[in-house]
Amino acid sequence: MVLRGARLLGTSLAALVCFAAPAADEVSQLQARFDRETNSVHKAKLLEKLGDAQMEQTRHASQANDYKTLGLVMEKYRDNARAAVDALKKDHPDAERHTSGYKQLQIHVHKVLREVDETLVVAPEEYRPPLEIVRRDLAAMDDELLNLLFPRRPDAKKPDGKKGAVPRPAAPEKSS
Repeated sequence: MVLRGARLLGTSLAALVCFAAPAADEVSQLQARFDRETNSVHKAKLLEKLGDAQMEQTRHASQANDYKTLGLVMEKYRDNARAAVDALKKDHPDAERHTSGYKQLQIHVHKVLREVDETLVVAPEEYRPPLEIVRRDLAAMDDELLNLLFPRRPDAKKPDGKKGAVPRPAAPEKSS
């Protein structure tokens, strides 16, 4: 019985290694493509694939209780996202008119932000501070992307007689 259990454990560990190795290889290939990409829109769209592969790595690391690797991968994602945001802002400063890349990036950063939140709940105390820094940085990027896509308008409708508000018609006076 013990031999059978050890053989089963060995088989499942081998399967885990076989699945983890291609994932790491895929991440390194996508990372190399991301680093070489010069078109900011393509870079932002490529971050979706790279980020998904990196999040798969973090899920495997979390299952193996390898929070050090998890933190390093999250930090790399944050750095990649910052590079994509900066490239988009440089090449296409008007996100409201040229939304391509900005939308995909904002959606993906928000998705990863939720995953970081879920990770913070289960991470041991000593691994939380770096993850909290990554979370804060991703939240700032998410807000920045939303503000770039949907800038506030100073002349927008504001309630109760403030600048830009539509005046209300006066109520008719009652005659006695």
